[in-house]
Amino acid sequence: MVIPAQSTKSPSGSFAPREFSARGVITAINSQAETVVIQNETISNFMAAMTMPFKVKSRNELLHLQRGDQISFQLHVRENGSWIDQIQKVGFISLPAPANSVSKTYNSKSALLDFPFTNELGQTVRLNDFHGQALAITFFYTRCPLPDYCPRLSKNFQEASEKMEAMNKAPTNWHFLSITFDPQTDSPETLRAYGQSYHYDPAHWSFLTGPPEKIAELAQRSGVTYENDGVTINHNFRTLIIDASGHLQMIFPTSGDLSGQIVAEILKAAAPATSNANLPKSATN
Repeated sequence: MVIPAQSTKSPSGSFAPREFSARGVITAINSQAETVVIQNETISNFMAAMTMPFKVKSRNELLHLQRGDQISFQLHVRENGSWIDQIQKVGFISLPAPANSVSKTYNSKSALLDFPFTNELGQTVRLNDFHGQALAITFFYTRCPLPDYCPRLSKNFQEASEKMEAMNKAPTNWHFLSITFDPQTDSPETLRAYGQSYHYDPAHWSFLTGPPEKIAELAQRSGVTYENDGVTINHNFRTLIIDASGHLQMIFPTSGDLSGQIVAEILKAAAPATSNANLPKSATN
């Protein structure tokens, strides 16, 4: 569980920048993406011990580091992002070979359109229920503590929803789906409370959970890879746009502020359906 953080609001109501000294062990490095996955110790007044990907300001921070290095570092958290710096190697431990991601252990060919997932209201939801609607779909988990990861994906849907609802003569056949890949923790009640924190409208935005193997299969078909270490979840990013005919229209393979782009794609995707809905056959770009 994430340790409850102290308020991030200053007396004036603005977001107060925060810095934390931390320690951990490097489990993976991606110099090109300027990220490093760290199995960090508990960060007092912010989050429990877990394994998370962290951004660095410069890939130079990652020079001469390797998997298994024990490090100290400084974590900077802002309203719309976070990063680490001042990375210092303090030791080394031998780590076991990395495990395969959960999503790779399941067959991606099963038909999921009629599988009964469960939404945040405890209702049965099938993907075929949204035939004729433009869909934006992303994957997340509610315990994610860094603002530029899962919270940013949810913020995108919140902002895109607000823009759609404020638009004159906007189409009404659109819906957003946030699918948890942490079904053991993210119960319908948890998902509903999470949605309420983003002022969601259930008429246009649903949060889905279901059996782990079905979530994994759906994620795999959507190009999402993730690894649950029992404490946290290391994952990539995918926001899919499915048009009203059920065809894959666009994939956003990043986090960041995508709300305007999501709105633009949803407006195109909401054109009248012309064929039966189907899951994307491949979404790995």
